[in-house]
This record gives sequence, C-alpha cells and structure tokens, in this order.
Amino acid sequence: MDSNRENALSVALRVMFTRPSLALMMFLQYAIWGVWAVALSGLLTERFGFKGQSLVLLFNALYLMSLLAPITAGQVADRFMPAQRALFLFHLLGGIVMFVMASQTGLWTLTICMLIYSFFYAPTLALSNSVALKNLSDPDREFGPIRVWGTIGWIAANFGLTFARTQFDSLNWQVLDVFIFAGVLSIVMAFACLLLPNTPPSQESRDPLAFTKAFKLFENPSYSAFYVVALIVATELPLYYILTFPFLQSMIEGATASGNTLSLWGLSLTKENLSGWMNVAQIAEIFTMVFLLPIAMEKWGIRKTLLVGILAWPLRYLAFAFAWSQFQENTSFIWLSIAALSLHGFCYVFFFTVAFIYTDKVAPPDIRSSAQGLINVAVLGIGMLVGGFFAGWLQGYATQDSETNYTLVFAIPAVITVFAAVYLLAFFKEGVPPRPRDNA
Repeated sequence: MDSNRENALSVALRVMFTRPSLALMMFLQYAIWGVWAVALSGLLTERFGFKGQSLVLLFNALYLMSLLAPITAGQVADRFMPAQRALFLFHLLGGIVMFVMASQTGLWTLTICMLIYSFFYAPTLALSNSVALKNLSDPDREFGPIRVWGTIGWIAANFGLTFARTQFDSLNWQVLDVFIFAGVLSIVMAFACLLLPNTPPSQESRDPLAFTKAFKLFENPSYSAFYVVALIVATELPLYYILTFPFLQSMIEGATASGNTLSLWGLSLTKENLSGWMNVAQIAEIFTMVFLLPIAMEKWGIRKTLLVGILAWPLRYLAFAFAWSQFQENTSFIWLSIAALSLHGFCYVFFFTVAFIYTDKVAPPDIRSSAQGLINVAVLGIGMLVGGFFAGWLQGYATQDSETNYTLVFAIPAVITVFAAVYLLAFFKEGVPPRPRDNA
C-alpha cells in the first residue's frame, strides 16, 4: 500500500512539474529568437547600411540550417540522445556563438557567425515541439496553452529590448545589443532544459534512419497538398520578419521629417520603442492561441482552420500596402499598419501551429520528432529560405533613389497567399490520413 501511495505521489508530482517546465522551455525558446529577429534588420540598416540581399544573407542562415532539422534534431531525439539533453547542448553552444557575434561589424563575418549559430539553434525549434507533444496527454487541447508561452517569451524579449534601449541606451552600445541579450537567454535556456521531463529516444522501430520514414507521409495526397501549401505560405513569412520593421521605421522617419509626432492614447511611437509596439502581433497571437484555437479546432476542424489562417495573410499585407499609399497625405495611416499586426494571431496560429498539431497526428509515434523536423523543413527551411531571397529581391526591385515602394512590396505576397488558400481548398481534404506503413 505504501509503495502504491509513493508511486501515485511520484506520478502526481511529475505531472504537476511537467507543464511548468514545458512552459518555461517555450518561453525561453522564442524569447531567444524574438529578441533579435524583430529588431535586427532595423539595427543593421541604420548602423551599417545593410539592405536587401545583405539582410537576407543573415536571416537566411537560420532557414538554411533548418533544412538539416530532420537529420539533426529529429534523428538525435528519435534515436541517439534524450531530447532534453540535445536541447541543453544546442542552446549552450548557440549562446557562446551569440556573444562572439555581438562584436562583429562586417557582413561576411556576421553571416559566418550566424550560420554557425543557426546550426545549433535551428534544430531546437523542432525539438521543443517534439518534447512538448511527447509529454502531453491530449496535444490537440494542451499544446496551444503550452506553445503560447513561446509567444509570451517573444513579447517579453521585445519589451525588454525596448526597456534597455530607452533606459540604458543599448541601441548605441559598441556591441550589437540584440545578440548580447540573445546570448544570455541561450545560456539560461540551456540550463532550464535540464529541468525538462526525460524524453528518451524511441525504441519502437529497428530502422536506424528514422527521418527517412517521415517521407512516407507524402504517400497520402492530402498531406502532400498540405505540405505544398505550407511551403508557399512560408515563402511569404520572411517579408513580415525582414521588411515590416524597416517599413514601419520608414513611416516613423517620414513623419518625423514632416514635423509630426506619432502618439496614440498618450503613448508615443518612435524608432527606439518600435520593437515594443510590434508586440501587438504577439499579444494577438496569445489571444488567438489560448481562446480561439481550441474552439476553432473543435468546431471547424483542421481544413477550415488552416483556410482562415491563410486568408488572414492577404488581409494583413493589403492593409500594409494601403497604409503606405496613403501615408504621405496623412501620417495617421501608420496606425492602420499597427492595427494590421494583430492579424498575425490568425496568420501564425491558425496555420503554422495547426500544421505542427496536424503533423503530430499523422506521424507514427517512433518518428514524430523526425516528422516535426520535416514540417520545419517546409516552414523554416525551404519556404523561408526561398522567401528570404524573394524578400531581398522584392525590396530592391521596389526601391528607387533610396525610396522603397512598400505598396508594391506588400501587394505581391497578398496575391500569392490568396493562391495558396485556393490550392488548399481544392486539394486538401478533411480527416487524418492513414499512417505510413512500417516496413521494419
């Protein structure tokens, strides 16, 4: 009897500790990314004059290394090492590289450092999803509330960056402040990973190359169609990550040059606090993930939820395009752009978060880490890599005499994402595809 009580107590304590540790993992995982991803393009443009393809080289380093996710994160977690130990190792090494990168000033040295850093960070995006999904009893309902802590971490990182820049003038430090903060967060994350529940490699399959089995998901036409749509939509995400900050920064500079002060409800909008204002997108993401996603998944299912998520993309980009076209006549149209950031909740959660859940549903248990790596190849690998170069080319194409026509820049991805919605509607069918055959 005492033994049973001890076992029951042990299980209860483990369950109570699991969710907070997973939430902390997600918080730090995306705080690391968020502290540099939002503000980096604006910082490099202002300090070093980087634009177009120069920015793309840096941002695409992460997407290039994401192509290796199935044979790094997936293979390690599925076969060789407990996932939490892999996360510890990758984040510790990544943090060290971040500190080195903070003192670099040349494009090529920054790019090489970013490639090395991304080699360590990119696998953790798939691994963190895998650890969470493996340790939740009902991923459909529980993954959203856990994943939302990643969004909270992204927001906290950007508010922290705004605080440092306004209170300690970190924008003008001799080192790149975003990389200093990311390095600190990476080291903290590494040791936080040691608190995660043990997630050992699966022993269910004799196949030593687990990631190759994940490709059997493409035997189902519906999953193949879903994957194609994920690739298309992912190509348009870099336009948001790379160009939104310079776009809003240009509007602020234009208003300042005209002698206008931008403020709303007593809150000013400046270059120094722009990263904080951009948290509108992440606040909307939290609301969507916590309150709307569970309802949408239950009422609409995967197909309709994905469709709503895709359609939010052209709405956001068209709002950006229209705001720029009107801004020269009325600077208050910048607030339309700020409001349109809130559509990111639908853009990201209803599409990409659902994509991770859907992939977990269709993958056999012994290759789920590899399957998460496979969808990351589409989202953060091929799609984002192509999209990054596309964003750089598009900005260059739309720029004349150092003035970028952002109406053109954002109208084009609006058309592309409408096409993606039509493709999904035509070729993706509701229901969970049959699991791939196990030939082991």
